Amino acid sequence: MQIYKFNSILKPVLWGGDKLVAFKQLPPCNEPIGESWELSAMPGFESVVAEGADRGLTLTQLVQRYGADLVGEDVYRRYGDRFPLLIKFIHAKRDLSIQVHPDDQMALRLHGCTGKNEMWYILEADKGALIHTGFNRQMSDEELDRRLAEGSLLEVINATEAQPGDTFFIPAGQIHAIGAGNLLVEIQQSCDITYRVWDYGRRDSDGNLRQLHVQQAHEALDFNARDGKVDYTPCDGQGVTPLLKCKEFTVSRVVVDDCYGLEMPRPHSFVAMVCIHGDVTLTAEDMDIVPMHQGETALVPATVNRLQMTGSAQLLLTTVPEK
Repeated sequence: MQIYKFNSILKPVLWGGDKLVAFKQLPPCNEPIGESWELSAMPGFESVVAEGADRGLTLTQLVQRYGADLVGEDVYRRYGDRFPLLIKFIHAKRDLSIQVHPDDQMALRLHGCTGKNEMWYILEADKGALIHTGFNRQMSDEELDRRLAEGSLLEVINATEAQPGDTFFIPAGQIHAIGAGNLLVEIQQSCDITYRVWDYGRRDSDGNLRQLHVQQAHEALDFNARDGKVDYTPCDGQGVTPLLKCKEFTVSRVVVDDCYGLEMPRPHSFVAMVCIHGDVTLTAEDMDIVPMHQGETALVPATVNRLQMTGSAQLLLTTVPEK
């Protein structure tokens, strides 16, 4: 095995823009790119190995070939050949819809898949760019319907002016929306089920109102008031800062300034690494040296004991915690 890098999957959407292309240092694109899927096993949108002996294999084929050696003993026992996470970049030039995701139980019953807990890490934010997460007071089904009819739903949702480095956790059931002007990393369960609650009356490219999923949202929503922003204390200088831990994933930020050695969580989990600033090279035991640049993502197999990182960079590290 090797440390794997994958071809990005760029997704044009009506609310996208040009910041992702610039951030990832890609050739100019005439379409509004809203998402870049970096590590995905979603059917129809599977990540493909970009280089090395396994070049051309999909992420699922990679897991099928190497099993627990790639993803970790505990991860393979829990998920088998299904890679459990989806990692992407998002750029919102326009506001995204107000939405909610189902939990595992609801998603399995209605869609035959897992639910979606997710987190956001803000990379760039225009002045005044907002993140909406959670109701700002106790809500009810009746008030939700009334506010949807009035178009006043945002009045009862927390709004935070985003800053680079802000971290938000959005558990299944929490109402949320990414406001215009945000560029962020999203780390989530491997699920693409979203219930749109409100979309500002926007129409699609054919002139039709975009579909809402109000009935499903009523069942999925947690009406308790809560805010999704995560407080953390960054480390001084080079080192690792824990950002978030939930039962599906653990996320930390690592700052590399010259050279840094990182102990890996083997044998229970892989490590997914997203380079969010700068350039770094990764060295692990007998594997080839792998360069990473801003906007790139790598998958480090669970067999790696220690990773040597050289350069000047910031990265997000994601693992699956032991059950």
